[in-house]
Amino acid sequence: MGQWFTRFFKERSYDVTVWGKGGKVEIARKLDVPFASDLEATIPESDIVIVSVPINATEETIAEVAPKMRKGSLLMDFTSIKVRPVEAMKKFAPGDVEILGTHPMFGPTIPTIRGQTVILVPIKGRSEKWFPVIRHLFEGSGAHVEITTAEEHDRLVSVVQGLTHFAYITIGTTIDRLDFDIKKSRKFVSPVYSIMLDFVGRILGQNPYLYALIQMENPGVPEVHEAFIKECEELSGLVKAHDEEGFVRKMKAAARKYDDTAHALRRSDKLINSRINEYETVLNSIGKVCGFSHIYSGNIHVGRLEKVGPNEIVLTKLTSKGTAPHIKNNFIKLKLENLRLLSEFELSEWRKENLNHSVRDISVLVPEGANPEVILGALDTNKHLVDCQISDIYSLGEEKVSKNKESKTAKMGVTYRIIIFGDYNADSVETEVISLLCGLGCRIREKNLKLRK
Repeated sequence: MGQWFTRFFKERSYDVTVWGKGGKVEIARKLDVPFASDLEATIPESDIVIVSVPINATEETIAEVAPKMRKGSLLMDFTSIKVRPVEAMKKFAPGDVEILGTHPMFGPTIPTIRGQTVILVPIKGRSEKWFPVIRHLFEGSGAHVEITTAEEHDRLVSVVQGLTHFAYITIGTTIDRLDFDIKKSRKFVSPVYSIMLDFVGRILGQNPYLYALIQMENPGVPEVHEAFIKECEELSGLVKAHDEEGFVRKMKAAARKYDDTAHALRRSDKLINSRINEYETVLNSIGKVCGFSHIYSGNIHVGRLEKVGPNEIVLTKLTSKGTAPHIKNNFIKLKLENLRLLSEFELSEWRKENLNHSVRDISVLVPEGANPEVILGALDTNKHLVDCQISDIYSLGEEKVSKNKESKTAKMGVTYRIIIFGDYNADSVETEVISLLCGLGCRIREKNLKLRK
């Protein structure tokens, strides 16, 4: 998260310096920011100091850095609990240093803060100057900011994170205990089961030490665990006893307390349908040139979509040298869950920037009274063109042009320059454009100059 927010603040014109006990200067190099080799000197020079370390090292780190901060600066923490870090900041930061408890409710795989929740815990008398600045920064970047106390934060998060993570991890460990074949089960998958598996896998695939500390460091979590385990035991007892009515009563009581089942159904339907619609869109693109962005690496893959499976796609890639479908073994397989389908506009922009395009000049005589700009607008509707423009207009006087034994007077000649996408046959596209020009009453004046770049 420290690396994520380094990029966040850099993009908003802050000068960022990073430090870590491991002394990993290569991370600072990767982020293109200075590493605080002299922490004693760097802290007093900083307007804002953010502690983003493992939960069990937060108080120790605050105790180390807070006393070195200068008057009027701000100390923040990015920790999943708030009572203990806030108390540590109040204890160790000088009275003229402001403090702001902060908890971003997302992980570093999220590409943008837009639409994400950030919890802020301002402290009366210690957050007056900086709290509105940080709030405006997050909200101005599209985040949803929630303001609360440290105590309420820890109580709510004991369920929001403590219960949900515990339940998902327990599902994962139960599957492990059963020696259950997840891969085989996906052949019998329902949308809800598929989404549930993805969330379980998402948690299990991340840093287990982080999730252990989230469970162990929040003082409200043990009470939540006890309630969860008791409910599991009671429901299991009802199932063993074949007490159908007892099970129904339990479920109905929970639904009444939940008080949002109708909205939950609609939201989950939206999530399920979004996955289905995305897959349908990809399926319907087989045989077409498509673009995909890799969610994690940011790499763009463009090519003709050859095959779509449940979990992967096969592309015949386009290359920066032009079109490549004729090249053997130019296939690439990509995991579908890692990809985002590019919009038509994004695909067009990639093709403009990365393909070698053909340039053709077409010189025509335009009918008397015709507007060359209007004709240009008609040419611009051709989706095979990167661009088209008027490169020359010249007067012809009273030149006579014969067609089908009829005589017309043309007073203007125009040269239209067309730039043809590199993955299309340039001769065919040029023929299309000439056909359109002739259909609009223009006459080809001379053999066209063919350019390439």
